[in-house]
Amino acid sequence: MQTKKNESSGLMPLASSLKMLMFNCPLNIEAGSDSKSVPKFSMTAYTGGKMNISGFAHPVVVDLDGLEIASQSIPIRLDHKPTQGVGHTDRVIIQDGQIKADGLVSRDTSWARDVVKSGKNGFPWQASIGASIIDAEFIPNGNEVTVNGKSFAGPLYVVRKSILKEISFVDNGADSNTSAKVAAKKTEVINPQPSLAAEGVLTEPPAQIASVQAADDFDVVLDVRKKLADETRRIAAIQKVCDGKHNEIEAKAIEDGWDITQCELEVLRASRPAAPAVHVSKQITEPAIFEATALMAGGVSDNRLSALYENPVLEAAEKLRGIGIQEFCEKVSGANYFPRYRRDASGWLQAAFSTTTLPGILLNIANKMLLEGYNYIEDSWRQISKIASVNDFKEHSRYRMTGNFTFEKVGPDGELKHGKVDEMQFGQKADTHGIMFALTRQMIINDDLGAFTDIPRQIGMGAAEAIADAVWGLLLSNPNAFFSADHKNYLAGAETALSVDALTAAEVLFHEQTKPNGKPLGIAPRIMLVPIALKVIAQQLMTSLNLNETTTANKAKPQSNPHVGKFDVVSSAYLNNASFANASSKAWYLFADPNRIPAIEVAFLNGVDRPTVEKTDADFNTLGIQFRGYIDFGVREQDFRGAAMFKGLA
Repeated sequence: MQTKKNESSGLMPLASSLKMLMFNCPLNIEAGSDSKSVPKFSMTAYTGGKMNISGFAHPVVVDLDGLEIASQSIPIRLDHKPTQGVGHTDRVIIQDGQIKADGLVSRDTSWARDVVKSGKNGFPWQASIGASIIDAEFIPNGNEVTVNGKSFAGPLYVVRKSILKEISFVDNGADSNTSAKVAAKKTEVINPQPSLAAEGVLTEPPAQIASVQAADDFDVVLDVRKKLADETRRIAAIQKVCDGKHNEIEAKAIEDGWDITQCELEVLRASRPAAPAVHVSKQITEPAIFEATALMAGGVSDNRLSALYENPVLEAAEKLRGIGIQEFCEKVSGANYFPRYRRDASGWLQAAFSTTTLPGILLNIANKMLLEGYNYIEDSWRQISKIASVNDFKEHSRYRMTGNFTFEKVGPDGELKHGKVDEMQFGQKADTHGIMFALTRQMIINDDLGAFTDIPRQIGMGAAEAIADAVWGLLLSNPNAFFSADHKNYLAGAETALSVDALTAAEVLFHEQTKPNGKPLGIAPRIMLVPIALKVIAQQLMTSLNLNETTTANKAKPQSNPHVGKFDVVSSAYLNNASFANASSKAWYLFADPNRIPAIEVAFLNGVDRPTVEKTDADFNTLGIQFRGYIDFGVREQDFRGAAMFKGLA
């Protein structure tokens, strides 16, 4: 799972009241083939996409990699009310990026009978699933995130960890990707006297059922009437407050369920006297407007621009869209006189760059575009590497303490023995990677503002590629026989092709690693790293409770998957790219948590993990203005016990 970050992204805590997540979907109900059969249902509970959920200000995506199914027997209710039991599930799985469930209408309650009878009559029941939220991440406007194999643009919430608690029948669903139908094969016959059927369903006399059902129906009708009356009064009050003068506020208040207080506040704000109009000639003195104008010329998306600037800034910048670089520089500098560039290049450059405003704004533009490009490139290396910091460019030593700290029984004298402390040493060194770029005479003559903004973006992409090349190049080069039989972290052979059996053998190999004193290392693998070609297989191994394997004899029926949910799947296109030596579309890896025992470390000077842009002195008569972009980092292998490689073929 990969999230593109920028300076405005990060985690946003949810309100403390949002402990439960409930979302709706269609389902199927099927009565048994005879009168005594327990009715069954099946559903596709979630398809991995965005949902609009009450209590969340933005759409929600549930990360299926972090959804825990605590039990195969989950309560089935009506409208999420614990007192309105309907039945239970007997099968809940995550398959093909979806949550699927089957179960029985096993409760003998009026609500259960209503579900079955209404289903027979053709009522399109929907399902609503309740899950406890453990961890959620907010993706801001302008950012993108990949979840469940799909890309989503912010703003939205990603529920990273959750626990499936219950499923309810409801009469209105939100999943438009599926359809619901009800099939009743035979009319249900109810015994005339109370009895316990063979399947375990307790039935009641018809008179009792009728009276209970009638009471329930009456309560439902009263409840619906009350809600309808309350909604009618709310809409009437909103229309009265808006008084036909605030149609947009009125429509939004009705649609979003505002109460009258919120509507009155919005009308009050809208009724305030507007500030005097600001002419564009005054607006264009604002540096942010010029920056936004240049980013527009560079093709930055509207979502990204909205995350960086307020609407008044973007509106003013829109009026400047399409201006050339000469007019741009003249407006930013604010000089009273500019000679035409083609006639007097020296005079134009002196006038443009004699102020401090233009170089500063161009520097800000270059910095934003460089970060824009830096965030474009795949950065999955962050998930398998320890991110560290160094304070200079010298060779640094990393030490990991080892030894025997096992508690021993204290003797009669009460003396505690000293543990033995050893250490393992690893190297690290940061180097500078960078490049120069300029607003050149050629760009100014061509009057192309977009060309200038595109250059730092390309350089930002180059900085990100430099780190990715270093990490994946190091991993694939297998330095100092890092992955080897001697290190007990390498297996080859046809049986290492990614599968349930291969993953079992890999896990055993990883757990056989020992400390220098011969005791078990005691650290489990957490990450499975695969090339793109194996991504789907890896995700299936981590999400599917049952797998169909046809490569081995006597496995025609679905087999239980013992590895579901064990590892985080990380994939990279670099692993099988032919430009790297030893690239492979078959080889895969297991990694421990890099913060516990790092196999690879990426260190940045003073912890600065993004490129730096600086303006440099230049001969403006010939070059215009120059910048340099650079980043200081080092990549080095660390402890071989933190990773294992599996060739995937003979």
